[in-house]
Amino acid sequence: MAYIILKLKKFGTTRTLPRAGCQGQTEHSGRMEVTKKLMVTLTELQRSCMEMEQKRDWAKMVCMAIPRRKPLLSKKNIKARLSFARKHLDDPQDFWENTLWSDETKIELFGRSVSHYVWRKSNTAFQKNNIIPTVKYGGGSMMVWGCFAASGPGRLAVINGTMNSAVYQKILKKNIRPSVCDLKRKQTWVLQQDNDPKYTSKSTSEWLKKNKMKTLEWPSQSPDLNPIEMLWHDLKKVVHARKPSNVAELQQFCKDEWAKIPPQRCNSYGKCLIAVVAAKGGPTSY
Repeated sequence: MAYIILKLKKFGTTRTLPRAGCQGQTEHSGRMEVTKKLMVTLTELQRSCMEMEQKRDWAKMVCMAIPRRKPLLSKKNIKARLSFARKHLDDPQDFWENTLWSDETKIELFGRSVSHYVWRKSNTAFQKNNIIPTVKYGGGSMMVWGCFAASGPGRLAVINGTMNSAVYQKILKKNIRPSVCDLKRKQTWVLQQDNDPKYTSKSTSEWLKKNKMKTLEWPSQSPDLNPIEMLWHDLKKVVHARKPSNVAELQQFCKDEWAKIPPQRCNSYGKCLIAVVAAKGGPTSY
């Protein structure tokens, strides 16, 4: 009785007051439905509430999604990617087994390009076990070029200085033939390379022709079509796990771990082509 009298004096009413907190979305949507249409059935009301719940769940998923980084694709790129995928979709497995995939990548000493997560208690963010040490100017990095075929990894070369057409040709001269021999590829093997200017320059094209190396035509902006990206990811992960302390160790660890990549990690191709066709030439999950 005392509480009722107090509420009457303070709020001027004895009715039940609204509770603190946000009003439920379902309750709000249901009341709106009844307000808009007084003669609403229970089935209609349930359907309306269910639709609002689904929209709310979808909104949560959209808000929580992290955008993925993918190369910017022009209409020309999309058309070329779709054309490539359709052209090679039905190629026999023997064709892909006789392809020598190649590319270059940057590997950083402290793995700054790799995402790290740590489970920690509150107020322990700066404890030694919960931080990643950094060094001024990044602490060092290196560029490597590598190749592989269905039977396993080929040679891995460290790139000293800036990679240009002349340097690229020297890498090919030193590493391609030995890799083809080690991997026991047939004489009809094909070299895959992307459309980087130093790979497609006039001097490089003449060098490849002179050395009788056939290349696979390649659509621009298509790292998701090159399975070597998967191997680069594997390599960086295991190398950084070994925690190299200097660039010399980084180089040695890269060569060690590259040689350890099992053939079964290298011998499948085709799913990404299906994905490109399904995406009508657009970005894929590969």
